[in-house]
Amino acid sequence: MGIGTFIDDAAPAERALRTAPVARLARASAARVDAERRLSPELAAEITAAGFPAHFVPRRWGGSAGTFRQLVDAVAAVGEECVATAWCAALYAAHGRLAAYLPERGQRELWGASPDVRIAAAVVPPAGRAVPEGEGWRIWGEWHYASGVDHADWVLVAVRLEGASGGPHGHGPGGGTHAAAGGAGGGAHGDEPDGGAHGADRGVPEVRCFAVPCRELVIKDSWHSLGLRGTGSNTVVAAGVLVPRHRSFTLAELDNVREGADRCHAVPHRLVAPLQFAAPVLGAARGAWRHAFAAERAGRPGVRAAVTPEVLARADGEIEAALLLLGAAADRADAGDAGPDAVTRNQRDAALAAELCTTAVDRLFRAGGTRAHLDGDPLQRAWRDLSTGASHATLAFGTAAAAFMAEKAAAFEAGGGATPGGDTGTAPTFDAAPAPAPGAGAVGTSAVAPRAATPLTTGDAR
Repeated sequence: MGIGTFIDDAAPAERALRTAPVARLARASAARVDAERRLSPELAAEITAAGFPAHFVPRRWGGSAGTFRQLVDAVAAVGEECVATAWCAALYAAHGRLAAYLPERGQRELWGASPDVRIAAAVVPPAGRAVPEGEGWRIWGEWHYASGVDHADWVLVAVRLEGASGGPHGHGPGGGTHAAAGGAGGGAHGDEPDGGAHGADRGVPEVRCFAVPCRELVIKDSWHSLGLRGTGSNTVVAAGVLVPRHRSFTLAELDNVREGADRCHAVPHRLVAPLQFAAPVLGAARGAWRHAFAAERAGRPGVRAAVTPEVLARADGEIEAALLLLGAAADRADAGDAGPDAVTRNQRDAALAAELCTTAVDRLFRAGGTRAHLDGDPLQRAWRDLSTGASHATLAFGTAAAAFMAEKAAAFEAGGGATPGGDTGTAPTFDAAPAPAPGAGAVGTSAVAPRAATPLTTGDAR
């Protein structure tokens, strides 16, 4: 299969995500994870050991402050074996970046002992209610779709605070309703819960995010889905939990860029949020292609193969195009692209990549015949997982296209003209991957395969 992988040769080997062990265990555990509707404890531990939760944790807490290309590559490689495992790994990483917006004291509570902290989140849409109490808030409510929460140490939840005060200390509202679904943020180091930026839109309800130890919440078994069953994206319930002010920040802060922060924290949230959801989708498509290829190769002479070469070749091209789009988007994020259309271009490219993957796998699944519809068939599971993952609100192409064209129209009206393309990001480079043998895993094509074994985390609105 002509699909390469992202490799960041400039990254120190000791900071690489150790994907291969996770991918091997994910492959062996995929059926169990799907049936039990959550990760196994062993998988959660392996994800942690591989460095996913620490990937975007600031270096001063022992984290990797890694790159977006590293994460996309590693998540896609795991996604070839089990999309649910890849989904949780991506969000554990993304939520670590989101939690970096906490004040320093809050960050110390999370990572003072270790950066290997699994964080689940349900911040979009905001829910529940929060009442000021002392130096913090007491919160009540239910938040849905907290992926990986069964194995999380902390959970981030968001509440819309009604009124102009924005909290117990009279801070003005910071908005935050514009933040896209997903979980990634910058690296605020101030002592104010909102990083010191109180917002200018007085009178607009503030959306505030709270970090809560998982042991203080109740997990409600609510995740019964067609696909991504193994993510365990259950509901979390708070019944009067007291959250101090140092474990809170506003969602509006996610689009602030601070000078001097680690590179992965020096970009706005909306630039990078789509990547964490598109990468597992890419992995699902690659895994589906591999299984379809094996089925085609197993066809006996005189008997119609499960999938024709034409279908395989077309799907391969679509998946490779998706890879190129995500590569360009990851490059913009890692380069800190501040161009006027960088955000909307990344949103468009991630959504288009997901659409290409969906089209390719739909074609493979239809061509797979009756066998592909049977319970336990890997192609069927990949099709279910990809269909559910690609339906995430962040990957809706219509929304992304409208935002992109609005940016184009504004540039045209300002006299900037309008031409297709125009991306200023660095073109990604890829290693060619040989066509896999029947039944062979594609983990060997991952950028992490023979790297050093030294280990180097959102709301999940559906």
